[in-house]
Amino acid sequence: MIIEAKGLTKKFGQSAAEIVAVNQVDISIKMGELVMIMGDSGCGKTTLISLLGCILTPDEGELRINQKLVDYENDDLSLIRRRDVGFVFQLFNLIPYLTALENVMLAMDISNTRGFEAEKRAKNLLTRVGLEHRLSHRPGQLSGGEKQRVSFARALANQPKIIFADEPTANLDSRQSQNLMELVRELRQDGQTTIAIVTHYQELRKNADRVIHMKDGKII
Repeated sequence: MIIEAKGLTKKFGQSAAEIVAVNQVDISIKMGELVMIMGDSGCGKTTLISLLGCILTPDEGELRINQKLVDYENDDLSLIRRRDVGFVFQLFNLIPYLTALENVMLAMDISNTRGFEAEKRAKNLLTRVGLEHRLSHRPGQLSGGEKQRVSFARALANQPKIIFADEPTANLDSRQSQNLMELVRELRQDGQTTIAIVTHYQELRKNADRVIHMKDGKII
C-alpha cells in the first residue's frame, strides 16, 4: 500500500461550535490505483485528502506514505508534499501574473530544480497535457479546462508518487471533463502513479478502480 491511514480524525472549532470533519477514518490505497472519493458537500472529502497529502495535521490517528510513518512533530511535512504528493485544487490556485510555463516551473523551484532543467521539464509536462501552444499565456488568457491542465502539469512537476485532485471537473463543461479524465488515464499508464479524486459527479465513477463513499466525516 502506498497510503495507509488509521483512525484519522480532524476537528474544527471549539466546544458547541466544534465540527468533526473527518471521524476515525481508516483507509488504504494501492500503488497505481485510481480512487474516487464521493459524497455530499460537507461530508469531509476535501479534509480527508488534505490529511492524506499532509496539508492538514490530524487531531488523532496515524498515516503511512510509501510504508513510512509520518511523524508530524519531527518530519519536514513540506518535504513530503514536494517529494511524494502533488495537488490539483478545485480553484486552480495558479499565480495570475505568471505564464503557464512559469507556474509549472515555480513548483520545481521549491525542490531546487531551476534554470534550463526546470524549463525543459515544464515544457515537456505542458506538452504532455496538450498545452504546448499555450506556454506563454497567463491564467486570465486560458479557459477553465486549460487552467486545470496547467494545474495537473504543476502537480506532476516534482514527479510525485501520488496525485490528489479536489473536484477537478467542477468548473468544466462535459467535453472538458471528458478530456481531463482521458489525461488522468494517460497518467496512470506507467502503473506507478496513484490518483485520488474527490468528486460528487456520479458520471465520473466509471473511471475508477474503486469508489469510496463518505458521509458525516466517515467512510460508509
